[in-house]
Amino acid sequence: MPRMAADLVFRDVTVVDGSGAPRFMADVAVTGDRISAVGRAPGGRREVDGRGLVLSPGFVDTHSHDDGAFLRHPDMRFKLAQGVTTDVSGNCGFSTVPNEPGREYMPGDISGPGSSWTDLESYFAACTAKRPAINNLMLVGHNRVRAHVMGLERRAPTAEELAAMRGHVARAMAQGAAGLSTGLIYAPGRYAETEEIVELAREAAPYGGLYATHMRNEADRLLEAVEEAVGIAREAGVGLHISHHKAAGRRNWGRVGESLAKADAAHAGGTSVTLDVYPYTAGSGPMWQYVNLDAIDREWAEGVMIAACPDSPQFEGRMVPEIASEQGWTVEEAVRRIVTSPRGKEVICIQFIIDEGDIETNLRHPRMFIGSDGIPVLRGNPHPRLFGTMPRVLARYVRERGVLSLEEAVRKMTSAPCERFGLAGRGLVREGCFADLVLFDAATIEDLATYAQPKREPRGIRMVVVNGQVAYEDGVHTGAGAGRMLRYRSEG
Repeated sequence: MPRMAADLVFRDVTVVDGSGAPRFMADVAVTGDRISAVGRAPGGRREVDGRGLVLSPGFVDTHSHDDGAFLRHPDMRFKLAQGVTTDVSGNCGFSTVPNEPGREYMPGDISGPGSSWTDLESYFAACTAKRPAINNLMLVGHNRVRAHVMGLERRAPTAEELAAMRGHVARAMAQGAAGLSTGLIYAPGRYAETEEIVELAREAAPYGGLYATHMRNEADRLLEAVEEAVGIAREAGVGLHISHHKAAGRRNWGRVGESLAKADAAHAGGTSVTLDVYPYTAGSGPMWQYVNLDAIDREWAEGVMIAACPDSPQFEGRMVPEIASEQGWTVEEAVRRIVTSPRGKEVICIQFIIDEGDIETNLRHPRMFIGSDGIPVLRGNPHPRLFGTMPRVLARYVRERGVLSLEEAVRKMTSAPCERFGLAGRGLVREGCFADLVLFDAATIEDLATYAQPKREPRGIRMVVVNGQVAYEDGVHTGAGAGRMLRYRSEG
């Protein structure tokens, strides 16, 4: 009997299948939401000429802060245009659950205010109703859990409060969260002792979940922070994922090698460890969280750019020393005035604190994934990583610098994070897998977003398919709205 026509067929395309194996030529067919053939394919209702192009699994952003964006910006164009088909959200201890509708949990909360949901299940329902363009997997954030139970109190929890926090983590895990995340440099997470984190991370263990952490220190005490993170995971009986691995500050550049050695030793000793990195020398986040007003770090301040500043939008896209000189302020005074302005806790800054050599060291590590860490505040001048992370890896570190092969870079963006974060049935160009796919030109793919023009979309991405539907094609967002809310280790 003749084979039935597929919905979509890529003809004569170079397949980089996500496994790390060498590329090969094939036809790839999509029927419904699945890949139905790889090799020889039947006729398709639509056929795409793939000659000269690469077809890979859709990219997975393992470190996103898009919890609120799935509701505010469900078209997720800033991710879709760079080939991202799945986000891992709820990082750095910030998540949208648990939630009391209408409550503000902390100033400048990057997760966004909650409206209708209370838990992960109802949050997923709210997102699904918006018909999001890409998929979303969630971590449950320690900062949110602690703020929900204790507010921003600088103390240890009572036994009753700890039990309540454990209950919220357990509920999120039961509803499909991938694990617990922490942001131990941020309030209120920084007020927690190690034992508190261990107790909460234990709730992920029955589900085989993860402990994902923005560690307590990424600068002078980096190595001690890695030891704490490893100890928490070991005691809790869960795998460890270290977020945006770096050695911050010029005096610490080069120390990622020592840090990775500690991670490798822990992994060899039975505590599974993975990491992620963003391919930029600057980080970004809520400025107030990084500033001690009684002792402003001038070296840090001199490397800070203002991304979003509601009270003084004329400062956006400019370095603090430039602002200070123009206003007749010292650098320290500029920081103080910006942070203490009426909406100062909504200020997002960009911090140039990372060494280019450390980025390359990180990228070469076999258990390193790619995460944008982009903050989806689209006003002002956001960090260019929000729009350019994945193409930047493929252009700068694969094609131009040869740090990674194309096959290895794609593996780090697809099958490896899918396996780690329990994204069942995704991350490979294989028959039976979900049809999350990216068609791109490996010779021209390039990030165009810069610190001066951060909202420019990349070039070289020809088509993005999400759950079998064409979501983006030649710069045009189709509005397919085929994204799904994903649950850890569950196909869907």
